[in-house]
Amino acid sequence: MTAELRQTRATSADELCREAYAASGGPVTGVALVAVGGYGRGELAPHSDLDVVLVHEDGLDLGDLGATLWYPLWDSGRRLDHSVRSMSEVLEAAADLRVALGLLDARHLAGDPGLSLRLRTTMLADWRRQARTRLPELKAMTLKRHDVTGELAHVSVPDVKEAEGGLRDAGVLKAIEASWLVDASTPALEAARLMLLDVRDEVQDLAGRPADRIAPEMWGPLAERLGLADAAAAQRHVRSLGRRIAHLSRLAWRRTDAVMARSTGERGRRTPALERIAPGIALSRGEVVLDAGTRPGDDPTLLLRGAAEAASRDAVLAPTTAARLVREGAELPVPWPVPARDALVRLLASGPALLPVWETLDEVEGIGTFLPEWEQIRLLPHASAIHRFTVDRHVVETCAAAGTLIRSVRRPDLLLVAALLHDIGKGSLHDHSVAGEPLARKVVARMGFTDLDAEVVASLVRWHLLLADLATTRDPDDPATTAELLTHVPDAASLELLRALTEADARAASPAAWTTWRASLVDRLVSRAGQALGAEITHVAPAGSLPVPDVVRRDPAAVSVEIVPHEVGATVTVVAADRVGLLADVAGGLAALRVPVHAARAWSQVDAEGEWGVSAWEVPDAYLDASVVRERIRRVVEGTQRLPDLPARPDGELPPIVEVRPDASRASLVLEIRTSDRPGVVHRVLTTLAGLGLTVASAHVSTLGPQAVDVFYVQEVGGVRPTEERAAAAAHAVRTALGG
Repeated sequence: MTAELRQTRATSADELCREAYAASGGPVTGVALVAVGGYGRGELAPHSDLDVVLVHEDGLDLGDLGATLWYPLWDSGRRLDHSVRSMSEVLEAAADLRVALGLLDARHLAGDPGLSLRLRTTMLADWRRQARTRLPELKAMTLKRHDVTGELAHVSVPDVKEAEGGLRDAGVLKAIEASWLVDASTPALEAARLMLLDVRDEVQDLAGRPADRIAPEMWGPLAERLGLADAAAAQRHVRSLGRRIAHLSRLAWRRTDAVMARSTGERGRRTPALERIAPGIALSRGEVVLDAGTRPGDDPTLLLRGAAEAASRDAVLAPTTAARLVREGAELPVPWPVPARDALVRLLASGPALLPVWETLDEVEGIGTFLPEWEQIRLLPHASAIHRFTVDRHVVETCAAAGTLIRSVRRPDLLLVAALLHDIGKGSLHDHSVAGEPLARKVVARMGFTDLDAEVVASLVRWHLLLADLATTRDPDDPATTAELLTHVPDAASLELLRALTEADARAASPAAWTTWRASLVDRLVSRAGQALGAEITHVAPAGSLPVPDVVRRDPAAVSVEIVPHEVGATVTVVAADRVGLLADVAGGLAALRVPVHAARAWSQVDAEGEWGVSAWEVPDAYLDASVVRERIRRVVEGTQRLPDLPARPDGELPPIVEVRPDASRASLVLEIRTSDRPGVVHRVLTTLAGLGLTVASAHVSTLGPQAVDVFYVQEVGGVRPTEERAAAAAHAVRTALGG
């Protein structure tokens, strides 16, 4: 939509209001019809409300003027949000922050223009006078909204109005600007706001109603309406607008907080003081700027050094300074000089303070000056549902997480650079780990690292998913699992780097991707690999068997259930005398309660008193009752519990993949199952295997978004590895049971 069309819509709405006022016979003085909120700035979308107030002088009796005025507007078919208030009532209502924000945008439509002007000037004066008490309230309200709606640049169904970086935030920035405390409104903000208004107009046209959320199926039609290439281009466009407004909003709030925190003496200073903090770089009122007399073209390391100083001090990298360095700065030589490489490592090691500085670099197009490969992943949506951010933001979050782990590795610089580059291969047509390896090698060499360092980082990029994959889908106690890991991780230094990168990557993905459960699986495998290498890996606790409860030792039919809540649900641990079908019965008990299983691990323990089956199940419900779970398992064992049927596979959904991994273990048959996650899948698989007389030596169940990846180590009774014929029969039976 063009600006002219948007303005035409607003103008026609203005004319409608003026005509209605004229038809009502409203007086010329003492009464004014004003638009409030977004409508007052030409923001009227096709399905938006007309949000108007009929204001009058105190003591003036309007009679039935209000009703006479509203009827023509209702008859026009427009949605109308209206009120009639005296001037003193308007000012009293402005005690509500939401009302005050709308009145800051008050605009005259009809009636007495002098009254409208007095209303507006009075509101602005009151807002400026009360800014130091009202802005903290506005900030709290804004942050609460962000918690509910998420960030426009990253949520899967973004709200262009309410989400962080949306139109509501653009209005908040205008309110900050109106306080006169800081400069919050910029040409970049206004341009982004107008383009986002275009997006909202088209979304509402597509929906045929006043909708602000962009559903996944809208991206294609939206691209066509906005003149963009495809749905992916539309996503990048909208999310880039949201990112820009969110960045400007964070910057404005940070500057506002700094202004309100200054003492009276500091407020009166006309010329900000410069504190030199590094060659050519100074600090002024909490922002990193160029020192007096510094010429950007003389030092190619200035941009990276300035960014590193800002992040390491948790200060603002002044956008005007960063933009000038991009515009006038010298190009980095290849290989980089040592100060540039050191500055990058310092920047990446700054933890949470990295994000705002990196955002500033992104906004001024500074990242491409030292990492041109970044453009391939910039604003790229993740294909996996478990990721909460776009690929580029996920990488920054991974670096921030890696910054907290640098004491656990011998080469923290390589950990941080690997975190920066681990997803650099995304956006290509190939596996991103494979595509990223040569890119990482080239980038690290360009940065001036040694060839050996470049190979280490390239290997970390290539295998950054390996450790988590093996830990969650293989038995960490099986020597074959350790052998496979060590095929690609040749030494202890690389192992500790891979372990730290695995944790950072998972933490950056989502809270569910790095739970206590997943950490324990990774650490168990790393511990085994470390023992094989003759090394002790930092932060890895040696794995051990669980104690067998006395009630289970006394009664062969007893089942022990223990539930431990944690950050994203609970761990349900079940211990009983081992037998064929035990694991299937436990899975049946959970299925009977309709409890989703996010991950599970099962194994056998042998001691002098017997052989015990142990299983630990990760579930999202932290309030499960252990006695209820134990009772459902008992009913399943007795055959008195009705179990829910496995839902049918929807039409068009890919069939389950059931494969035998002959080289994954020497002692067991390894069945790997990949299928859509449906209630009862684990129970159906385990019941099928038990029906064939096969025991499960260990199981590794993992749910990744909508997909289940389950691995079962299967043996004959007595611990014998099944023959190839039995393996093929088991795979076929499981595939059939799952509807394949």
